[in-house]
Amino acid sequence: MRRNRLVIMLKEPRAGQVKTRLGRDIGMTAAAWWFRHQSARLIRTLQDPRWEMRLSVAPVPAALSSRVWPAHIPRDGQVSGDLGRRMRHIFEATPAGPVVLIGGDIPGVTRAHISEAFDTLGRADFVFGPATDGGFWLAGARRTSPLPPPLFENVRWSGKHALADSLATLRGASVGLVAELNDVDTAADL
Repeated sequence: MRRNRLVIMLKEPRAGQVKTRLGRDIGMTAAAWWFRHQSARLIRTLQDPRWEMRLSVAPVPAALSSRVWPAHIPRDGQVSGDLGRRMRHIFEATPAGPVVLIGGDIPGVTRAHISEAFDTLGRADFVFGPATDGGFWLAGARRTSPLPPPLFENVRWSGKHALADSLATLRGASVGLVAELNDVDTAADL
């Protein structure tokens, strides 16, 4: 039986190195503090026996042994490169079965949203959770066939085209969408 896996992509909450757009609005220390507490709450909220939770962390190697996150949750280091390269690597490196990826900056996500994403992967090759800014807060892959070669290539990240550009790289694969949520990039998002 293939196990569902939820991977949360996180940066160690260091001032000036995480949530820098938010930090320009509220200060770098406050942004790192917010992210530390938000990601801890998110991890607690999303633990569920229906899926295995893993953390994909940066920077490597420091984040692999960080005390910021619960020690009982498996961690993998993120590869270098843009967000698309890092997400594709997670899809390729995670053991067989459906995989859903999210970031740590989505306060509204619930276990019901994650469950819906896995249910959607029962009938679609990919699933996305649109974000209110034109990007996405969730990406998932069923992985019953090889990933499309251009997956996440030439995507305009951190802007209104990220979801549309990502969908264009799927080359005819079936796609399902789940709820639109807000990620936190600026003080207005808070």
